[in-house]
Amino acid sequence: MWRRFSIQRGREWLLETVFVLDLDASRSLHIARRVRQCRVYCEIVPSGITADEIRRRQPRGLILPQGNGSARLNASEVSQELAGLGIPVLEVGDPDPALLEDFLTRICGCSPTWTMDAFAKASISEIRARIGEGKVICGLSGGVDSAVAAVLVQQAVGSQLTCIYVDHGLMRKGETEQVLRTFRDGFQMNLVHVDARERFLKALAGVTDPEAKRKIIGREFVRVFEEEARKLGDAQFLVQGTVYPDVIESGTKAAAVVKSHHNVGGLPEDLQFQLVEPLRQLFKDEVRLLAETLGLPEEIAWRHPFPGPGLGVRVMGEVTWEKLEILREADAIAMEEIRAAGLYRDIWQAFVVLTDTRTVGARDGARTYEYAAALRAVNSEDAMTAQWVRLPYDVLERISYRILHEVPGINRVVYDISSKPPATIEWE
Repeated sequence: MWRRFSIQRGREWLLETVFVLDLDASRSLHIARRVRQCRVYCEIVPSGITADEIRRRQPRGLILPQGNGSARLNASEVSQELAGLGIPVLEVGDPDPALLEDFLTRICGCSPTWTMDAFAKASISEIRARIGEGKVICGLSGGVDSAVAAVLVQQAVGSQLTCIYVDHGLMRKGETEQVLRTFRDGFQMNLVHVDARERFLKALAGVTDPEAKRKIIGREFVRVFEEEARKLGDAQFLVQGTVYPDVIESGTKAAAVVKSHHNVGGLPEDLQFQLVEPLRQLFKDEVRLLAETLGLPEEIAWRHPFPGPGLGVRVMGEVTWEKLEILREADAIAMEEIRAAGLYRDIWQAFVVLTDTRTVGARDGARTYEYAAALRAVNSEDAMTAQWVRLPYDVLERISYRILHEVPGINRVVYDISSKPPATIEWE
């Protein structure tokens, strides 16, 4: 059986924690981010928590998101009991910054101790104490989450860490080369490159259901880790870049499963490692700040979120090598144009989806029957909700023109103007 451990020691900000009651996952996350932006640490606690449980943990205050239903009734009872114990309670919708700061500092007496510099120092110390002389492996994808987790652990235990980069054939154009160059050369990490492209494509052959694809990719990732760990020796720990929205979306008491994340919902019960998840309670913006604190390059620190299953969930329907190659070229063009327009850091996430729909078109005077591609760009604070980005028409035009004229296999480009909810950010 696998076990998790969370970092707890050496964290002064825990003495001034504020709780946010989880009456609504999206709203609770929104409020929690606002609290942390005031440099005060907060935790989201289940709606069913009792006043006795809260009192034992001694928070400085409790924030109740406005809502209704049975959870609201329990929240009212809890708040009444806490008021009698002298624990301040604030009920808010979209919190006014001045009101929130007044509640945190004047009423709760909290100090601005929650910083990524303090978090990094405490995390490194705790990781070092927890791992001791043990061996650690980390699945390094090149995305900001796994990169920050890897650098944090490397600074704690040095050469005891071996990073494993699994080339599953589902990465974007040029990413494998960039990962190897950045972490082998730049950070001098012990990095094992595993070419598992054939293995993953074989496992995905004939599979069209999005949830099934995610589960398969998560399972194969873990199995590759186990095989590589046996080659390396007695590795006891597995590092993952799990962040808080991953946990919430994969299902909690207050939120049904939207989609399984490969590093949360796809883990098998017989995993032989103890999981090290130092970013498990961080929001994405905090991870980026931590990346800068740790000295990661901008192209890693500000890289758009990329799903664990990679392009496997951006190719609609069955995943084939032909489809992946078409998508890689189209996506690279879109990112080039977005960067050239100076918009990359203004967008939370942008990407191209290769649909499973073929449409009639014309190329060089001849009829074509090729794929339709969809461009998606969204802005979000926590990935729980997202709004589509109003990209300038000239940028959309350049992206469409280049894809249609430079990428064989695509004869139509559409722009996704769906918000989340009811849509999700990824198409699968």
